[in-house]
Amino acid sequence: MKRVKLLSTLTAFSILLAGCASSANPQAPAATKAAEGTAAPAAAAKPFLTVAYSEGGTTLDPAEANDLTSDTLVLAAYDQLVTYGIKSDNGANIANTEDIKPMLAESWEVSSDNTVYTFKLKSGVKFQSGNPVDADSVVYSLDRVAKSSSGSFLYGMAAIKTVTAKDDSTVEIALTNANHNFLQILAMYTFSIVDKKTVEAQGADYLKTHAAGSGPFTLEKWDPATEAVFTPNDDYWQGAPKLGKVTMKFTKEASNRVLLLNKGDVDMAIEIPPKDVDTLKSNSNLTVASNASNRILYFAMNNKVKPFDNEKVRQAINYAIPYDELLTGVMYGQAKQMKSSVASNTPGFSDAGYVYEHNLDKAKALLKEAGYEKGFTFDFTLGSGFDDWEDDAVLIQAELAKIGVTMNINKLARAQFLEQQKTKNLTAYISKWTSFVNDPGYHLGFLMYGKGSSNYNNYQNAEVDKLWEQANTETDAAKRAELYKQAQEIITTEAPWAYLYEYNRIVGMSNKISGYAFYPDEVIRFYPLSIQE
Repeated sequence: MKRVKLLSTLTAFSILLAGCASSANPQAPAATKAAEGTAAPAAAAKPFLTVAYSEGGTTLDPAEANDLTSDTLVLAAYDQLVTYGIKSDNGANIANTEDIKPMLAESWEVSSDNTVYTFKLKSGVKFQSGNPVDADSVVYSLDRVAKSSSGSFLYGMAAIKTVTAKDDSTVEIALTNANHNFLQILAMYTFSIVDKKTVEAQGADYLKTHAAGSGPFTLEKWDPATEAVFTPNDDYWQGAPKLGKVTMKFTKEASNRVLLLNKGDVDMAIEIPPKDVDTLKSNSNLTVASNASNRILYFAMNNKVKPFDNEKVRQAINYAIPYDELLTGVMYGQAKQMKSSVASNTPGFSDAGYVYEHNLDKAKALLKEAGYEKGFTFDFTLGSGFDDWEDDAVLIQAELAKIGVTMNINKLARAQFLEQQKTKNLTAYISKWTSFVNDPGYHLGFLMYGKGSSNYNNYQNAEVDKLWEQANTETDAAKRAELYKQAQEIITTEAPWAYLYEYNRIVGMSNKISGYAFYPDEVIRFYPLSIQE
C-alpha cells in the first residue's frame, strides 16, 4: 500500500478585524454603558458580507445542485472528504485542482494498482446537528450521488464501484479501474458529506430546502426570489468563520449589481459585464478580480442535422466567425480566443489542428465543395440571460449572410433553452461550459465523448472515444497528454463547434476584503474571507 499522509487540517486565511462596519456591513454597538456611566469594552462584532448574485438557485441538495448559486449554497454549509490546494499566480490566489488536500479525511492509502482508496476520517468532527461525521454518513452521501439525476454521471466518471464503511472512521472506495481524476472529482461540492441521521429523520425531500452539513456556515434563510442568509458555525472544526453573517442578494439585472457595488450597498458582485470593468476599476474603494477561466463559449452545430452533418459546412462556419469583433466589440478584452475544445489554461490543452481565421473567401470555397455554393438557411436557438450571446449571434448572423447563409435567430427563455438543449434536437445554438475539474478527461468526457451527458450536438467519433477511454485509465501523465492531444486535434479538424472565446471570471469587491481565491468551478468560498475596517 502506498501511504499518502497529509496535514489533518487546512490553514484558513486570517486577518485582524477592527473598527466599525461599512453601510453594507452593519454591526452591533461597540460598547455599552456601565452603571457608573463609563463605557465598558465589548468584543468586536464580526463584519457582515453581502454579495450580489444573478440567480437564486434551485436546490440545496449537494447531489442535485448544478447551477452556480446552488453550488455556492452547498459549499457554504458542507464539507467534503478532500479539497483543493491554493497557489499564487501573478499575485492572485487560485485553486490548484491537481493539489489534493485533506478535509474530512485526514489521510488516505492507495492500493498499488490505484483502484482502492482507504480514507481515515478526522476524529471529533460533528455535523451542525451535533451528530458525528462518521463512515456511515460518507457511504450514505456517496450512494445518494450514485442515484441522483444530476451527480450520477460524475459518479460514473470517477469510476466508483463500491463505497464501504470498514469501521466508524474508515471508508474504502473501490474503483472499476485506475482513474487519475478520482480525487479531483471527489473534492467537488457534489460529493459533500451529509448528515445521514438528520436526513433519514426528516425525509427524502428535506435536503432540497434545508442543509445538513458540517460546514462553516449555517443556513438561516433561503428565498430564491430575494436572498439567502448564512450565519457562522462558531463550532466549526477548522475554527469559527471571520464573518458574522453572509447575505447573498439575488439581483437579476447585471446593471443593478454593478450599481449596488459601485455605491457600496454590497461588498461583492459576480457576473460583471465586461463593459463595466473599467468603470468599477476607477472606484478607489473597489478591487476587480479578472481571472482567466476555463469557461468557454462555443457555437454548436448539430452533427446529425443537415447541413451540419457535413464536415466542410461546419468548417466553413468556423471561417466565417468574426473573432476579433467578438473579443473587442462584445467582450471588451475580457476574454481570449478559443482554439480547442479544451480551454487553454487546462493542463493537456493543445491547439493542434486549429487553422481557422476570419476568412470569408475560404468559407465560400468550403461551402462550394460541400455542395452549398448558393448557401442555405437554418434555425439558430438563442437562450436568454446573457448579453454577449445576443451580441455574438447578431454579428455572426451578419457575417454568414455575406456567404449566402441565412441564420434565423429564435429566442428562448433560459429555462426553455436548457430543456430544448437536452433533447439534442436543436439545429444550432450558442452555449457556455465550465469544467469544474481542470483536466481534459473531465471536460471531453462531458462534451465530446460519444456517451457524454452534455454532448447535446450529437458529436460522434469512434477514435475520439477510444482515445478518451485509454487516457482515462492511463497513469503516465505524458502518455495521457499525448492521447488528449490526438483527441483534440481530431475534434478541431472535424469542427463540431465553432470556437468563440474563453471568458475571464470577473468579480468586483470592496478592497477591504481579503482571502478571495479563484476556483475553476467559479464558486466563491466564503469561509476564507475576511473584511478589515
